[in-house]
Amino acid sequence: MQDPTATISPGEQSKRTTLALSMDEFAALEERVVRAVSLVRRERQARVAAEERANELESKLQLQAPAMQLLETELAALRAERDQMRGRVERILNQLDSLEL
Repeated sequence: MQDPTATISPGEQSKRTTLALSMDEFAALEERVVRAVSLVRRERQARVAAEERANELESKLQLQAPAMQLLETELAALRAERDQMRGRVERILNQLDSLEL
């Protein structure tokens, strides 16, 4: 059996080598495109997941806002009551101090 490349002229051999290199380059390019598409797809999925998580957290925050406002109001009332009690205790202590004179 005869080698098919034995009858090829040097010019044709050069074209085939160039063609083979071009095919290798094309395959490498194709691989890069496939990886880029895969990367974009993963990033889109990650973005969608992050957006869903952000929406979920925003909803939870909106549900907790009234409770937080109620707690802030209660805290302000407790601080006012504490200040009032502090004043009463100071008056009582002052009265006790005046008795010991």
